[in-house]
Amino acid sequence: MWLVTTARNRAIDRIRRDRTLAEKTRLLDAPTAAEDPMQDTTFPDERLELIFTCCHPALATEAQVALTLRTLGGLTTDEIARAFLVPEPTMAQRLVRAKRKIKTAGIPFRVPADHLLPDRLAAVLAVVYLIFNEGYTSPPTRMDLAAEAIRLGRALAELMPDEPEVHGLLAMMLLHDARRAARLKDGDLVLLHEQDRTLWNAEQIATGRAVLDRALALHGRGPYVVQAAIAALHADEPRDWAQIAALYGELARLTESPVVELSRAVAIAEAAGPAAGLEIADALELDEYHYLHATRGELLRRLGRLEESRAAYGRALELVHDDAERRLLERRVAELT
Repeated sequence: MWLVTTARNRAIDRIRRDRTLAEKTRLLDAPTAAEDPMQDTTFPDERLELIFTCCHPALATEAQVALTLRTLGGLTTDEIARAFLVPEPTMAQRLVRAKRKIKTAGIPFRVPADHLLPDRLAAVLAVVYLIFNEGYTSPPTRMDLAAEAIRLGRALAELMPDEPEVHGLLAMMLLHDARRAARLKDGDLVLLHEQDRTLWNAEQIATGRAVLDRALALHGRGPYVVQAAIAALHADEPRDWAQIAALYGELARLTESPVVELSRAVAIAEAAGPAAGLEIADALELDEYHYLHATRGELLRRLGRLEESRAAYGRALELVHDDAERRLLERRVAELT
């Protein structure tokens, strides 16, 4: 906790000094005060300010994100490890190394000036995204994380209104969160195509689409804008699976992520049949990722390869952590028999 304590205390102390100076300057009516470098902070949110402070570019982006999630985001080491698809001991070692580098290199933790914000934006966006993802996919007891991420996203949009990826991230979060009330029924997970659309927040979906339009107007073509566009298509009925698959292809090109490629496999399966999707999924090296095995189980079931489907679901059950997802997988296995 020394990092968050240091960052918080130094940031808040500076904010207080700046505001005190600004107030005294106004009282004295000093004409040179506007040129003083210790000016009032431009951040609309103090927690967002701390995240920018912790995301120091002297660390690798992954280390910035992981350390900030641990110290400010409220996530455990195990939750962060799952987000990065690595074992918990590996993530714990990375966090220790990052803290050691901060100490030995004497990396200063201070509120960055406005012109330095773009250099830290990628890490800050990743922090907010992963906080949202953990809150959205976790039990209702962690719902506060998703709400906090959306609040941070709105503050980011106010701070950096000309950054399309900021609007893309906010749009994506709003569109996903609009379906929250339909994701669970009596504690059990409800898949998207089975959800009661009357429970979706239509006003929030409209807001998400408007924010996406803003990102596109700024010529946004980055990963968060593409994800928001995919989320918007998922809100349509019927869904245009060919377009969704094409967007996942673009997202895979931008991110080089096997997880994104798995999502593309699902979309391809809907657009061109389960065999086409399975071919993509079988080529992915994600053996420790339960969604890969759950996806293979479903596609194999559709192809009538029931024993292989049962084995794939069994592997997914070995890896799953969430109780609602576990019950869904158990229902799928029971349906096979």
